[in-house]
Amino acid sequence: MTQIDYYLSPISPWVHMAGTRPAEIARAAGARLRYKPIDPTSLFPRTGGQVLAERHKSRKAYRLQELDRWSKRLGLPMKLQPAYFPTNPAPASYAIIAAQEAGGGDMAALVSGLTRACWEEDRNIAEDEVIRACLTAAGFDPSIAFSGMLQGAEIYPRNLEEAIADGVFGVPFFVVGEARFWGQDRLEFLAEYLEVAS
Repeated sequence: MTQIDYYLSPISPWVHMAGTRPAEIARAAGARLRYKPIDPTSLFPRTGGQVLAERHKSRKAYRLQELDRWSKRLGLPMKLQPAYFPTNPAPASYAIIAAQEAGGGDMAALVSGLTRACWEEDRNIAEDEVIRACLTAAGFDPSIAFSGMLQGAEIYPRNLEEAIADGVFGVPFFVVGEARFWGQDRLEFLAEYLEVAS
């Protein structure tokens, strides 16, 4: 079975825009989607990028315009300046990792629920209460937020090293063998590649 490594961060607005489409594309292609949360603030300086706070004001302004354009194009309600951005994505990332290892729920719904909490609902995804609510809504045992913390903390930095080795420099990023796809606006290319590959 073809595997798609999906590098993401639950704090990314672009991951929010990807929504459940990666899972739908994988399902249609009969592929396995492996969610691999990473810390973009650690990724960017190691791959030639800059964290948002250090970017030139023109880049920051353009980013807001693009977010607005894409949210309208996708029909996705979105707060361009959410109340809890930036916040620490590690706790939510640990929960994604632990949920994937545990199984029994809907991973696409979990990731979508966490990004929606930040970018639509002004909720802090670093808070246990928010994470547990998202786990529950996606059909997972909410206790994973605590029981899987150690496991998540071990795998999270490993995902970062694997991302760098895989040529990842942003999120969302999809790796299928030697093929690379960066951005929610490249999902159609991913789907086309999988169709040809299968």
